[in-house]
Amino acid sequence: MLCLRYLQSPKRWFTHYNIERRKETYMNKKEVLEIRKQFSPKNCAITKICGCYVDYEKNKKMESKDAFLALPEEEAFKYFDIFKKTLSGSIGKNMLNMEFPLDAEMPGGTQEFLLKLRDSRLEDDMLLEEFYDKVIATYEYVENYYIILIHAAYDVPGRTSDDLEMDDASDEVYQHILMSICPVSLSKAGLSYNAEENCIQDRIRDWIVDKPDKGFLFPAFNDRSTDLHSVLYYTKKSEDLQPEMIDQLLGAKMPMSADTQKETFQMIIEDTLGEDGDYETVRNIHETLNDMIEEHKEEPDPLILDKTDVKKIFEQSGVSNEKMENFEKNFEENAGEKATLLANNIAETRKFNIETPDVVIKVNPDRMDLVETRMIDGRQCLVIPVDDHIEVNGINVRTMKVKGTTEAKAEEDVVPFDED
Repeated sequence: MLCLRYLQSPKRWFTHYNIERRKETYMNKKEVLEIRKQFSPKNCAITKICGCYVDYEKNKKMESKDAFLALPEEEAFKYFDIFKKTLSGSIGKNMLNMEFPLDAEMPGGTQEFLLKLRDSRLEDDMLLEEFYDKVIATYEYVENYYIILIHAAYDVPGRTSDDLEMDDASDEVYQHILMSICPVSLSKAGLSYNAEENCIQDRIRDWIVDKPDKGFLFPAFNDRSTDLHSVLYYTKKSEDLQPEMIDQLLGAKMPMSADTQKETFQMIIEDTLGEDGDYETVRNIHETLNDMIEEHKEEPDPLILDKTDVKKIFEQSGVSNEKMENFEKNFEENAGEKATLLANNIAETRKFNIETPDVVIKVNPDRMDLVETRMIDGRQCLVIPVDDHIEVNGINVRTMKVKGTTEAKAEEDVVPFDED
């Protein structure tokens, strides 16, 4: 029985099922890392840094413009940390590739404005003021924040056929701007030691520039080259994209957030399986996704799934032909006909939770096979094989009665549950 179940598991058939690896016009993690490496004293390609400090009433309190290499070393290091953070997180979750629609690339469009800003090398004060005004008008934040804008010119080294860099063979100069919006908060009140007075006294509270909340890189660095048709957008919180700022400042097509993608995928599963969707099928779908992600983890490009890919996953996971008849309709109603989903956004690679009204079971995703459903004494039950010892609220206990007790030993934990 165990051998048969293994042979029929998704791990077996997944090796025969290859989803086409699509490289769309997206920056991947390898290209992001290449730009991040420039934020260091050795590789610095930043020419200009500009800033605007905005208070909670949306008033400009301070503006600055400096040659970046003229900054004090300690200050420059702190800026490097901010810029690296603006290019961090997961592709498709914290860093979103966005394309400009045709109207944004027309004369007077948002892309033309960003190009002017980049080509000015941040020397045009009127363009800077217009940029700050657009950010302030559309960025939703009720406290103080600091807008940082830099211009950089990265001399892109050539690469050999085996992907080795050739420092003396440059392909192009990648000119770009990077914006970071950092919350500014008052440091906590407290006591401090004054070395000069040799006493403990009330600490002076300062306004501290925190890690960035939002940002973008324009143009995108796709295929290690300038892509004027795309921008890479950063958000600290995946569920908070600030759509008005994206629309008015960038004018780019906003993709589904990571949270929306997950909710959409769950709705597609529920609508396709219907009310009698079974545990094993749902488990198979999640196992398949996790296997795909594991196989793909060394690839620089994100694993992107379209309608056809998701359909194949469902079919291979044991969804019946009858239920699959309405799959395309369910997909298009929930996601859209040409929508794509990132596998990392819709899969749970770190947890697998099973919940009833009174019980929550947390399972290691690698051992989802340990939980199965059975009918016991006329009731539907979840069955979990266990070892000799388990832990209850941090206390090690036995799962079997010791000799001399009246009860028979129990080899499995059984959790009854209703169909709902």
